[in-house]
Amino acid sequence: MGGNRNGALALGFHLLFVVFMLAPLVVVILVSFTDKGFLAMPWDGASLRWWRAIGDNPRFIDSLWVSLRLGVIAATLAALVAVPAALAIVRLRFRGRGALMALLASPMMVPHVVLGVALLRFFSGLGLVGSFSALVAAHLVIVVPYMARLVIAGLTGLDPRIERAAENLGAGPFTIFRRITLPLIAPGIAGGWTLAFITSFDELTVSLFLASPSETPLPVRLFTYIDQMTDPLVASVSAALIAATALVLVVLDRFYPIDRLLTGESRQ
Repeated sequence: MGGNRNGALALGFHLLFVVFMLAPLVVVILVSFTDKGFLAMPWDGASLRWWRAIGDNPRFIDSLWVSLRLGVIAATLAALVAVPAALAIVRLRFRGRGALMALLASPMMVPHVVLGVALLRFFSGLGLVGSFSALVAAHLVIVVPYMARLVIAGLTGLDPRIERAAENLGAGPFTIFRRITLPLIAPGIAGGWTLAFITSFDELTVSLFLASPSETPLPVRLFTYIDQMTDPLVASVSAALIAATALVLVVLDRFYPIDRLLTGESRQ
């Protein structure tokens, strides 16, 4: 009886937690279907008015493409930076190894407001404020720690005897990396890339300091729109992003389980 009661309590707690997490998303989706000109639940009339309004507002479409390009480029550059650094940290023992690990993780410990002000001052001196290059560099600083942590986790779980066996059979360092190491840590790289892209796509604080009218990421566009307007257009844009994210996760899960992807675990 006690075990059944504890199980029921645990189940009830988890259900409440799921409801707590999903309730804001459900409310946003419902508001996006209102037929009114203000934020309201569509209890007395549903409409696609504000979904059609997305197409009538090209600024949101332009900002979406900016965020997508920014996320893809920043995540890809983060992989090029983090993979060699992770290999050096895990496979080598050298002076400054701890400092390198701290450097890679430092952006996660600095408040983004402070980071945004510092990057604004830095890029102002270079004359790059408002450029897409400055946004890419800033987002690269932010997302590298996520990529590095998952690649390091994948390398830590990789038995180095596999690489030594290939070396004993005559394989060179590049061949070992290309045919042994890289395929085995690919889940960690893919998971890190996914987290880096999500982090870049969702980044607001630092982007506020560096964005320009011609290069405005979607989170900045939404933030400035909410500051000026109170109609449900923002809810329809947010609902569209929720639907797109859910679709992408379902498709990804068909090819590789999401829980393994985000932890860098290799397929058994």
